[in-house]
Parts: sequence; structure tokens; C-alpha cells
Amino acid sequence: MERVKDSVEVVMELDEREVYSHIAHESAEDLIRIISSIDAERAKLRGEIIYYHDDWDELIRERVAKGKRHTAFDFYNPFLLDIWEAKVNEIKRTKRLEKAWYVLLGSAVAVTALLSVKTRVPYILIGLALTPLALRAREYTYSRLDLIYYELAQFFIDELRSITTKHSLKADRYRFKIFSRDYFGVKIKQIGTGLFAVVQTGKSGDNR
Repeated sequence: MERVKDSVEVVMELDEREVYSHIAHESAEDLIRIISSIDAERAKLRGEIIYYHDDWDELIRERVAKGKRHTAFDFYNPFLLDIWEAKVNEIKRTKRLEKAWYVLLGSAVAVTALLSVKTRVPYILIGLALTPLALRAREYTYSRLDLIYYELAQFFIDELRSITTKHSLKADRYRFKIFSRDYFGVKIKQIGTGLFAVVQTGKSGDNR
């Protein structure tokens, strides 16, 4: 049985220009999946029903591992990876803070309800008065997470533009599914019931 060649072995058989073009193409394909997955999470945050199953965090980790295997041929921007790690930690902190708020408010209501039963004084009203803070916590969490997802997607869009421009790849070849219209540097088209985008490699760099 013929041995299946590793992707690095395949590209090493090509000339130097084709090597870099091949890996740039591979990186661009990874990036469009990452962008779509991040934006899908952002859309879900808005309450939209999204049937998109890629896990953007796992996709990035796979890309990092692939880049390490390529060693000198890695097209990933180390600074971008630092941003990703920081944003992942920020997402986790924000979600933990939201849960902590809910636990705290729930505890306050429970304690005041117990006091009301024991003392026959309506302390429960104090606890109920605090419940609107749950809505404030939710609004803060939504606003914060939406910004984080937006920044992440925009960073990777910029990286995709950089790769396609530097290595003369055809941007139209890397069309990706998108759920939001507010990113810069992309041209958005409605195809059927879905939105798709390609990066703009010219000076305009705006989707409006």
C-alpha cells in the first residue's frame, strides 16, 4: 500500500513559489472557517438560530498545530495568536462574572425570602428589588462578548487580507459565510437566504 504523504512532503516537491502559494492557500482556507465560526457565535449571542457547527477555538488550535508542523513555512502571525489567547481568556472571565452575578442575586432573594418567613417582615421585597440587576448583568455580558467576537473576527479578516494580498491569491476563491454586516475590509453578497463575504484587497477596504 502506498504511503500517504504529509502535506509538507507534498509541497516540498514543488518549486519555492508554489510551496509558499500552497501553504498560503491552506492558511486562507483555515481562516475563512475560523471567521465564519466566530461570527456564528456572535449571531447566536444575538439570539439568532444558527446551524453552524465549527468550533472556532478548536479550529484555531488545529491551525496552530499545523503551523508548528510546517515550521519555517508557518503563515500565522504570532501577534494574532497572542490576541486570540487573550480574547479567549476574556470570554471565559466575562462568562464567569455573569454566572457569579446570578448566583449572588439568587442567594440574596433566597436569604430575604427566608428572613421574611422567619420574621414575618417582607424582606423578600428587598431581594425582589435586586432582580433587575440580573438584566443589567445580561446586557453587560452581551455587550462585552459581542465586542470580543467582533474584534476576533476582524483580526482574522485582516490576516486573511494580508495573506491573499502578499501571495497574490484570488480573494473570490475564499468566500466565507457571514452573519453580520459591520466588518470592515469585506465585500458582502446575499446569496439565496445567506450572507457571504470576500476580503477586499484594494485601498477601499470597506464593505459599505
